[in-house]
Amino acid sequence: MKNLKNFHEHLINITIMRKKLKCLFLISLIIFSCEDVIQVDLETAQTRLVIDASLNWQKGTSGNEQFIKLSLTAPYFGNTIPPATGAIVTITDSNNNTFNFTEEGNTGIYTNNTFAPVINREYALTITYNNEVYTATETLTPVSPIEYVEQKNDGGFTGDEIEIKAFYTDPKDIENFYLFEFRKPTLNTINLEVYDDEFTDGNQIFAFYSDETLTSGDQLEIRNYGISSRTYNYLNILLQQTDDESGDPFQTQPATVRGNCINQTNPNNYPLGYFRVAETHVFTYTIE
Repeated sequence: MKNLKNFHEHLINITIMRKKLKCLFLISLIIFSCEDVIQVDLETAQTRLVIDASLNWQKGTSGNEQFIKLSLTAPYFGNTIPPATGAIVTITDSNNNTFNFTEEGNTGIYTNNTFAPVINREYALTITYNNEVYTATETLTPVSPIEYVEQKNDGGFTGDEIEIKAFYTDPKDIENFYLFEFRKPTLNTINLEVYDDEFTDGNQIFAFYSDETLTSGDQLEIRNYGISSRTYNYLNILLQQTDDESGDPFQTQPATVRGNCINQTNPNNYPLGYFRVAETHVFTYTIE
């Protein structure tokens, strides 16, 4: 019996040892598996010109200093965005006034300090890059000023968010579209919202912003831009595609959104980005 008991104990010890070795093997396998480098093969898309041409005339300023940024599309895992250097950039208004934009070094940033903004005047952008000509037109759209701001401290579903309402009066019997920008300068974060006046024509209305990270004393910079219907549609699509809080599994998947810039030389090599000209009003608010 004693020998049989010792045999059973020995058998149990062997079984336990085997289980430990098996666990160690699985743990080692998991660890080494985590260290494996996974290669993701992505299709290489054609490099395209990206046009960031937003000319903004802030109320109360001359609006003469403007800039346009040109860059190139980069690989998905790329760490840098290459500038589009050596381009020829001009803007011509409907009165045949031409404004030349000069590149600052090799930055892809083109500046002009003689621009003359006029409400409701049409402006035409022309870019010559790599022997191809890109064009776009837009009208300088007026904007309604922000009149005052209201704050609510117990907003959101859980009552822990600060809600901001920026009030403005929409002009009556005129189709208007707005881009609101809520910027926190200390964190360099921006929240964008677009509005139309389809159901609010001629009324005092507000743009809405909610944020749980705002605290008393924070500065909030609110900008209202007057935009065209075409710009509104373009931005509305972009904002829908970048809405991380939608949580809708049936939402249309992101796709390339074409702007209003056209490659006149080779239409198949279309650019990305947009050209807009807007009047803007800035309202700085201190969180209470």
